[in-house]
Amino acid sequence: MSAPHTIATQPAQQTQSEKKLGVIRAIGLGLITGAADDDPSAIGTYASAGAKLGPSFLWTAPLTFPMMVAVVYLSAKLGQVTGEGLFAVIRKNYPGWFLYAVLVAVLIGNTIEAGADIGGMAAALHLFVPLPVEIISAITGLLILALQIWGSYTLIRNIFRVLSLALLAYIGSAVLARPELGPVVRGTFIPTIHFDKEFLSMTVAVIGTSLSAYLYTWQSNEEVEEKIAAGRRRLWQRRGATRSELKRSMWDVIFGMFFSNLVMYFIILATAATLFKSGKTNIDSAAEAAQALQPLAGNAAGLLFALGVIGVGFLAVPVMTTGAAYDLCQSVGWKHGLYRKPAEAKKFYGAVAVFTLIAIALNFFGVNPMKALVFAGIVQGFSTPPLMLLIMRMTNNPSIMGKRANGRAINILGWITTVAIFAASAGLVIAWFI
Repeated sequence: MSAPHTIATQPAQQTQSEKKLGVIRAIGLGLITGAADDDPSAIGTYASAGAKLGPSFLWTAPLTFPMMVAVVYLSAKLGQVTGEGLFAVIRKNYPGWFLYAVLVAVLIGNTIEAGADIGGMAAALHLFVPLPVEIISAITGLLILALQIWGSYTLIRNIFRVLSLALLAYIGSAVLARPELGPVVRGTFIPTIHFDKEFLSMTVAVIGTSLSAYLYTWQSNEEVEEKIAAGRRRLWQRRGATRSELKRSMWDVIFGMFFSNLVMYFIILATAATLFKSGKTNIDSAAEAAQALQPLAGNAAGLLFALGVIGVGFLAVPVMTTGAAYDLCQSVGWKHGLYRKPAEAKKFYGAVAVFTLIAIALNFFGVNPMKALVFAGIVQGFSTPPLMLLIMRMTNNPSIMGKRANGRAINILGWITTVAIFAASAGLVIAWFI
């Protein structure tokens, strides 16, 4: 293992622009990350869980909330204190073989999941647009790519904030489904656990989806981009964070993850109150769930569900493909960042294009989006535990974090989350042999 890279422990002086940004931070970065977590693939997973297991599965939403907070906050903290993205920090502090092993797993998971999401968006758009799904996939993917290449970081961030509101559609869908209060209350507060393959597989899928690896890297990179947008373009200017900055970051993350978790809860509730109740338990995609909801809960519920898939897809896919480009460029030392113009970071934007085009292509070669999603989930599931363990080690290392190494409370929550993620991966293996 290479010698740890030591950073300055004193935070740089806050600029006036950063102070203004702090006022509105609670509806900022965490909201985008939380909304990206509820991507079309996740929506399909949650809808499938509600349809298969009903309201008795609602308790998984409040259970995963603190774990989501721990994962995203520690990633944010790492980016704020070091002034660099996750893979740049790994590159400076860990051997190359380890860096590239994690990188390959993350790139595969991100790209395949982005492809599944584009396919999910196309299937939802197909409900309204009479074109072949493959053509819709290509148009959708190219529009997303154009936004990433020609849009500035600030523009993309602001668009993402608006798109995240599309997820409110799922609260409306659940309300229109008119669920029964008794089963909802019991399912929310009384865990029901079964030791069969279906329950274990669904539990692992939900935990893996809500704690996907792309959240870690995106959040750390977003923190760096925010500092650059506020005027800290050089690394020495970005290093370090005050207690007040970290506190704001924590509240931002709590808000964003609560929003994400609330949406997860209402997606499960909407399909549990309609599809599970009517005996339609086999739902394999978000678009299929939207179609199935219409005759049971009314056209408005189905329409809201489909629009939510489309809106959040335009947010989630760039998070995955741009996140993959960040990870690759940081690992090999290429110039990167959405704050740079394409001419200034050709390899970074080239990587964004390649990952997006591969994701689009998956929908043209007969690859079933849901099967691709399962494979991506497996890859993400096995790459996430070591990545979380790595983040815990790095955020507890004074040579990396200076005086901002983890305190007792966040350490307890972080280690519980790490154990839970490893247990989920072990559960996936067990489920295969049941």
